[in-house]
Amino acid sequence: MNNSKKKIGIVGTGGFGKEVLCCLLDSLNLSASNINLDEIVSFIVSDDHHKEDRILGVQVISQSQFDPAKYDVIVGIGDPVIRRKIVESLPRETTYATIIHPSVIMSKWVEIGEGSILTAGTILTCNIKIGKHSHLNLHTTIGHDCQIGDYFTTTPAVNISGNCTFGDHVYFGTNASVREKISICSNVTIGMGGVVIKNIEREGVYVGNPLRRLEKN
Repeated sequence: MNNSKKKIGIVGTGGFGKEVLCCLLDSLNLSASNINLDEIVSFIVSDDHHKEDRILGVQVISQSQFDPAKYDVIVGIGDPVIRRKIVESLPRETTYATIIHPSVIMSKWVEIGEGSILTAGTILTCNIKIGKHSHLNLHTTIGHDCQIGDYFTTTPAVNISGNCTFGDHVYFGTNASVREKISICSNVTIGMGGVVIKNIEREGVYVGNPLRRLEKN
């Protein structure tokens, strides 16, 4: 996590946004019962979704109230395309936090892009580079020598073998797995339980074992 003295602004109050709050408190070795949350964190929502002043005891502010001088931001939105649009809508001077749960296991030979979240149980071995604003959800594993683009997203229990290369906006559903030496282009979604054993060179949604591309109607 950043060493900045700014508060953390979590964009989004949905399920994953709330989990980001839990991950943040764990990373700081704090519990919500013994601290003043207002000194540490706020949720940030779009103006048209600003209907509650507090969620889980945390202050909620609208995007028009957001001051980049006071916050380091983390975008807690699961959809990578929406996540990118939010980042692009924030002021250019916005700074971003990176949150890593204390249970994460990774070597010193791992590079994580700004604005990323690594949740509990994640394991990263060595010579891995992951782009900015990425989400690695519960118990994700990534093997050696992987190069991964921006806005990468895994949901729980995704397993990625070594020597893989992924583009931007690649999303894995729960329990998906990837064979070693696989290349995946940008803008690809792998459904729950999907098994990737061949390179993917065409964007789209892929499901099943063996994997197949869903054609648009």
